[in-house]
This record gives sequence, C-alpha cells and structure tokens, in this order.
Amino acid sequence: MFADRAKIYIRSGKGGDGHVSFRREKYVPNGGPDGGDGGDGGSVIFQVDEGMNTLTDFRHIRKYCAEHGQEGGKRNCRGKNGSDIIIKVPQGTVIKEAESEKVIVDMSGETRQFTILKGGKGGNGNQHYATSTMQAPKYAQPGQPAKELDLILELKVIADVGLVGFPNVGKSTLLSRVSNARPEIANYHFTTLNPHLGVVDLDDAPGFVIADIPGLVEGASEGVGLGHQFLRHIERTRVIIHIVDAASTEGRNPIEDIYAINKELEKYNADLSVRPQVIAANKIDAIVKSEPEAVDLDDNGELIYAPLDKDPIELIREEFEPQGIKVFPISGVTGDGIKELLYYVRSMLDEIDMEPIVFEAEYIPDEVIPISNEPFTVIYDEKEDEYVVEGPRIEKMLGYTNLESEKGFRFFQNFMKENGILTELEKLGIQEGDTVRMYGLSFDYYK
Repeated sequence: MFADRAKIYIRSGKGGDGHVSFRREKYVPNGGPDGGDGGDGGSVIFQVDEGMNTLTDFRHIRKYCAEHGQEGGKRNCRGKNGSDIIIKVPQGTVIKEAESEKVIVDMSGETRQFTILKGGKGGNGNQHYATSTMQAPKYAQPGQPAKELDLILELKVIADVGLVGFPNVGKSTLLSRVSNARPEIANYHFTTLNPHLGVVDLDDAPGFVIADIPGLVEGASEGVGLGHQFLRHIERTRVIIHIVDAASTEGRNPIEDIYAINKELEKYNADLSVRPQVIAANKIDAIVKSEPEAVDLDDNGELIYAPLDKDPIELIREEFEPQGIKVFPISGVTGDGIKELLYYVRSMLDEIDMEPIVFEAEYIPDEVIPISNEPFTVIYDEKEDEYVVEGPRIEKMLGYTNLESEKGFRFFQNFMKENGILTELEKLGIQEGDTVRMYGLSFDYYK
C-alpha cells in the first residue's frame, strides 16, 4: 500500500540535572562542592534515505523519542549524553507542524539532514555556583526539559512533468512507453493507485523526470474519489501534460474534461493554474472516421451528403491553441505523435527556471515560546531588598535557556512577558535598577 501522508509524535531527550554533592575526604572536613554537570539530551534528526519512496513505515511506528541525558555525579563526574534519534524519510518529504500544518522543513534539494528538535542541555552541577559568600551551594541547575512535537509528514514526488487526466485515458500506457516505469495497466477505472515516476531519455537532448498522477475526478480538491490523495504530488512539477481521450471511447467530452481538471487544480493550489500546459490528445488510433451519408438529391439528380462530424483533434485545437496551449494528437498504443510531444515538452522545460521547487519554512520549533500553567510566586524580600521569583515554571525555563547567549536571554525575557511574570513584578512596584533573584541568579530590572 502506497503511503504519502503520516502523522507522528517526536520528542527530544531531556538534559540531565546537575548534581549537588560536596567533597568528603580524609583530613578535609569542609570540602567544597563537586557536583558534576548533567549530560545533554539526544536530538531528533531527519535524514533523506534514497532507498525509500513511501511513508509506509510511519503507519506502524508513530512515536519517536531521543534518549535523555544522564544526571551528573559526585566528584565532578559529568553525566552521559543521550543518543540522538535519526528518522529516515524519502526525498521530497515535507515536514509540517501538525496543528497549524505550517512547513518546518522540506527534505529535498540540498537539504539531506535536518535537526527538528535539539536535545535539552545538561544542567550545571553545584560546583559552578560557589562564590566567596556562598561556598557551599545546595542547589544545582536542572537539565533543559525535553521538547515534543506532533508532525505531519507529506511526500510530494519530485518530477519535472506531471501527467493528469481522468481515469482510463491512457496515462499509464504513455508513461510505460516513454520511460522505464512499469505501472499496472488495465481497462478499468483507478488502476493506478500510486504515483509512478519515470525517466524520459531523448536522443539528442537532456532527459527529464515524468510522473503519472492517479486519475482525478470532479470534486477531487474537496476529497471526492481517489485523486485528492495525490494532488499534492503535482505541486513540484514545472509542466503539466493533460491526457484526454480524443476518441471519446467512454462517451466523455475531452474539452470538458480539460476544463474540469484545471478547475480542480486551481481549487487545490492556485499556482498550479498558471503552470505551463500541453495537451496530449490520446487514442487517435481509436477515432472512427465517419463515412459521408447521402441524405437527398439536388436538382441535377446528384446526391447531397450530410456534413461530416468535425475531427475531434481540430475541435480541441480550436478551443485551446488560441489560449497558448499546444495540442498533440498521440497514440499510447502505436506510439504515433509521442516523439513530437516529448521534444516539445523538453523545449518548454528549457525555457523554465530549473531550480528545484522547495517549500519554504513557516514554523521554527526553537522560536515557539512555551506558555505553562505551572504555578509561580513573585514576592518582595524586604531584608535583602530584592524581588524573588520562584516556582517550577521558572526553574524549568532557567534550565531550558542558555542565558549566556544574546538569543537565549532575549528568549527568556519574552517568556517572562508572555507568562505574566513581568506584570506581577510591576504590580509589586518594581523600578528600573531593582534586583530580581531567581534560584541563585540575580538580574537588574530594566524595561
């Protein structure tokens, strides 16, 4: 079963907590702190695997967790780092945040490996907090907490050209004739349930990759039929080939079919409606030439013939070539007209920017400010003349954030603001230059 969409849960490793301990050596009754640092937690890393072409594996395993860092130990022993978890995906996989469906990263182009969640940094042991006035600190820094995220994985195949058309118009037959692809072919609807990729080789011109997008139906963009499952695969294509049954072997009108397909493409993604297009009027070998039929005699006694039905190819050309869409009569069975079609498509690709279509990042996990419901307290310590902020919410964030970097400090400031801590300090009458103490760390308050 082909799978091109999956929902998974990922979690990075928690940083190990710093350790609180003191030297206890013979003849050294009052040894200083020697608590070691905690190990860093493992990261969640996505990597392109050239051997994969579906997301089937993610239907069986939906939870992926990196290893936690170990707690620090006595005698300055640092905890062991947690192992990273590497998740392999096919090339062309777009990774999105599940709730908003905003793009985090597109695993295509030059992006072969990407870290989505970094492991938590290990906390400092109490040895780091010894000062001239605090020679026996009984606290250590907790490790940064694990980060978690629900993701949507979407596979969008990478092809230069996309074949679209209603079921049973001959897309698979054409693909099998022009490339090395071997799709299943039969005379019934929805034979093709998987997008098929094939490489087209030309004698005296560069080749290109072509994709057979499974049969669409009207309403596909809204979830009708099977085609809606595969519309995403055409988003990267640069040229669209419309395959229509010019012989109307099933009673369909090829002109109406083209308009219907374009409507579905536009509804799904407006950008698709302006992609260069070409029409392949297939099954010309099945077009029945009508014989002239005598209907009356003229005044001279000669037969009067009814006007012949117009050639369906000419009807399609009259409708679309004035719109700048070239029409090629072809036969997937006999091969007639296919060479001309392929070389024309190649010329279209030569005129188009060949930079790979890569979806831009819209969501950066590290920049999302967590809002916690855990309690915190803000008090004024008259004895020390400073404001004290405490609580599990604050302790976790101090462990989570690298305050030594400008980015980390700005992140912590935003956390204080978004979680209402600055508001509480202002209610207590804090002024610029006043001191705020948080778990052994002191800050000057400035707006």
